[in-house]
Amino acid sequence: MSRRPSRRLPRETLPLPALALALVAVAFFALPFVGLLWRLPWSRVGDVLGQHEVRTALWLSIRTSLWATAFSVLFGVPLAWLLARVPFRGRSIVRSLCTLSMVLPPVVGGVALFFALGRNGLFGQYLDRWFGLRLPFTMWGVVVAQTFVAMPFLVLTVEAALRQYDTRFDDAARTLGGSRWYVFRRVTLPAVRPALVAGAVLAWARALGEFGATITFAGSYPGTTRTMPLATYLALEVDPQRALVLSLVLIVVSFAVLVGLRDRWLGAGAPGVGG
Repeated sequence: MSRRPSRRLPRETLPLPALALALVAVAFFALPFVGLLWRLPWSRVGDVLGQHEVRTALWLSIRTSLWATAFSVLFGVPLAWLLARVPFRGRSIVRSLCTLSMVLPPVVGGVALFFALGRNGLFGQYLDRWFGLRLPFTMWGVVVAQTFVAMPFLVLTVEAALRQYDTRFDDAARTLGGSRWYVFRRVTLPAVRPALVAGAVLAWARALGEFGATITFAGSYPGTTRTMPLATYLALEVDPQRALVLSLVLIVVSFAVLVGLRDRWLGAGAPGVGG
């Protein structure tokens, strides 16, 4: 039985000043989490996690972030394809518009959503009048806010992979009789799958930790819109130790997913994709 050769990165040695700066950067990222673990009331972890409102907030966060990730993939992949493959006038403006929520203060994004999709908003008034659909202060309002801030992470990741993808594979499949949809589904998507998974994971992590747009557009109603980040913030004002435990839960969940997928997807290469 032949063994698959292991993929090892070439060993490189950083100059000492660069290595020192890199270690300072590692310490900068690690220190806040070390400080949290140092102050964590370990004796209260079980009691806090056993509280019904904590389990409800955690389950709501997981559910809404997964919905937001699904919508990000559904709409973000075609958008990434459009930006990467279709030349049109004003493409840079469209790209900037679709990724603006990455750099906007989340509260500003929530205010913009409220005046666009709120009951009296530009578009929300018609949703209410024609379909009786009201998004603010509902679970689906949380999903909309999370999708708004999370989708750009997927779009930029997939767009970069599509730009580096060798389109000769698509051309070969088309000459063999494959339709555009078939080639996209059976050739292009499998080739950029690592980037797609990476973008989906980043979008999910961003949605899971969303706070500002959520509290502005959806509020903080227990069992309906109060996600874990909101519950953590509220706990910080009345019970800091409880807030530490809730913070630990979010850190553990996010860190476990990122570590678990890093070697398999985020660091994997793909046929026809550079980098």
